[in-house]
Amino acid sequence: MKVQLHPTLRLSKLMLAVTAAVLINSSVTQLAVAETAPTATAAPMQCATEATPRYTKTPTGYLMVLRMGDNAFKELTKLAIAEKIPSASISGIGFGNVKFGFWNKDKKDFDAKVFSNVEMASITGSVAWKNDQPSIHMHGVAGDATFQAYGGHILDFDVTTGSMEITVIVHQRRLERGIDPCIGANVLGI
Repeated sequence: MKVQLHPTLRLSKLMLAVTAAVLINSSVTQLAVAETAPTATAAPMQCATEATPRYTKTPTGYLMVLRMGDNAFKELTKLAIAEKIPSASISGIGFGNVKFGFWNKDKKDFDAKVFSNVEMASITGSVAWKNDQPSIHMHGVAGDATFQAYGGHILDFDVTTGSMEITVIVHQRRLERGIDPCIGANVLGI
């Protein structure tokens, strides 16, 4: 028994066959072109200069990308002044030389130690104001080539190889820092 297809179904079947042939032919052509065309390579990144932008606006604040030779505190301070940031939370990662501090309550000062050529696994902190100047407060964890980790209050950070990426989430209220007379340390007021 021979089954007769409705004329519409026969047309649909024919259209499917033609579409499949076109798609196969198109894919083969694309593969042939891909095999013979020279591969495009991305342009090498240029070293950062003073004119190289360090940040871009995002829906919640800014994304900052620092390069070799940049100081994180100086660049965050410039950003806070230029963009009139009332206060912000920051997080980041990057490569560099970091100076960590551990608060010594007896001296009312930091005991400091420098770690060179480390990878910052995590940076977190805040931007506020003190005496009409931005006050940057950061903590972090750094790892070295032996996978040892160190951490603490970041007193200074210079970017070396690679880069440093910092996300700045801006808050609408201006926050100030001041010395807490009980502990003698710089504390964020809310």
